[in-house]
Amino acid sequence: MTPHLPHPRTPSDFAPGFWQTRAFLALVVLVTMVPLLWPDVPPLTDLPGHMGRYKVQIDLDQSPFLQRYYGFEWALIGNLGVDLLVVPLSKLFGLELAVKLVVIAIPALTVVGFLWVAHEVHGQVPPTTLFALPFAYGHPFQFGFVNSSLSMAFAFLAFALWLRMARFGQLRLRAFVFVPISMLIWLTHTYGWGTLGLMAFSAEAVRQHDQGRRLADAVVRSAIHCLSLAPPILLMLAWRSGHVGGITADWFNWKSKFRWVITALRDRWKEFDGAALALVALLLLEAIRHRKLEYSRNLAASALLLLLVFILLPRIVFGSAYADMRLVPYLFAVAVIAIRYKPGVQPRAMKMVALAGLAFFLVRTAGTTVSFWLYDRSYDRELAALDHLPRGARLVSMVGERCGNEWMMSRLHHLPGLAIVRKEAYSNEQWVMAGAQLLRVRYQEAGFFQRDPSQIVTLRRCPRESYRTINQNLAGIPRNAFDYVWLVGPPPYDPRLTEGLRPIWRSGRSVLFRVER
Repeated sequence: MTPHLPHPRTPSDFAPGFWQTRAFLALVVLVTMVPLLWPDVPPLTDLPGHMGRYKVQIDLDQSPFLQRYYGFEWALIGNLGVDLLVVPLSKLFGLELAVKLVVIAIPALTVVGFLWVAHEVHGQVPPTTLFALPFAYGHPFQFGFVNSSLSMAFAFLAFALWLRMARFGQLRLRAFVFVPISMLIWLTHTYGWGTLGLMAFSAEAVRQHDQGRRLADAVVRSAIHCLSLAPPILLMLAWRSGHVGGITADWFNWKSKFRWVITALRDRWKEFDGAALALVALLLLEAIRHRKLEYSRNLAASALLLLLVFILLPRIVFGSAYADMRLVPYLFAVAVIAIRYKPGVQPRAMKMVALAGLAFFLVRTAGTTVSFWLYDRSYDRELAALDHLPRGARLVSMVGERCGNEWMMSRLHHLPGLAIVRKEAYSNEQWVMAGAQLLRVRYQEAGFFQRDPSQIVTLRRCPRESYRTINQNLAGIPRNAFDYVWLVGPPPYDPRLTEGLRPIWRSGRSVLFRVER
């Protein structure tokens, strides 16, 4: 076996600090989980809708109610990470706790991946790496893209292993090992697989160039080494052929791309989130001009390649929206992880930066914890309506939304999905996308109210949105198809449209009606 190569930076280049100890790093990973410990249901926008689908896939065979409303057929697609994990875990813990455990693990695994990559590239974890950790709770995760977020966590762990095996000269073994690894990450979500390929390619190209090869030769050799990551391409072609291809559209939407960049840490408070991102941006700029800081060529190349892909990616890929947005927090994280101190820096200076990074991480974690606690309270208030719903109810829901892109999202858009989980009810907020979702709606009587976004209503029509107004939705309910109407934080509506609907529960503006006629 080829003897392993030394780190690009040996441990002797660094004064040991508290931020480099295993105990401290393990504690950081544990603290990362804190925001998700209290909420019964992780308050991520799309997650309740996904949970409704999990309920169908697990209990469809045993529930005549679910069989009436839904169909489900397993297929090999690149979007099954959490869907597969909750099947065995739900048998041990029940569905809701199983989902919570998996979701708690996502930011924790992401942080482990960040730290491991930093260690492989720099030889030790630089104090600046602490500023990258809050991006594990970036906007895509907060939006509830749990499969793609899980795949990104796996991608960073795999990337660290890719770097480590190269450092030890285990290139042939790496080629064999990464065939199944790449397929498992693709199965979790295609996004993680694609990101892993980009990072591995750029890192290998830098390694080949550092060995004295010309750039063109290094690129070719890097592509050859990355062939072990290519087998999922065959699965992708089979999955996305024919009628499940989906549209790819909205190229070079600069306004949206700028919004995705400034919302990389978007949660609840615009000033708080914006200030955190501005601080990270200042760190990235300072690393360019400061005489004691530098960027790792390895990770700088990965960050630049990810930036190029972000620029080139359209907003919608194969029918899935927000394709380019999902990359932004990880792009920032890679750029921050690339920063390190040059040799000879005084330990005191690094300690001060480590303390600042730790404070940044703890403040962001505390903010996320409070935010999630507040979202959990709103979930609890709204979900009290389900106590008045019988099992198997035919439920149509309408969730209020405002026009415009407000910073704080209500995170209620798919809350009615929990009516499927807890009451085996019909819910009109499920996604129906050929190839992207394995669930299908069988309840044709629902008419317009068969899929997302029929549950989202506004006071008036919003530009560039397909949402209907609440008055349109109330007037269009096929009352013979539904027993209950659930209005969740609705905008003002014409009360004449609720004649024949009897309120059986209220909380603030929200109300649950029983259909009398």
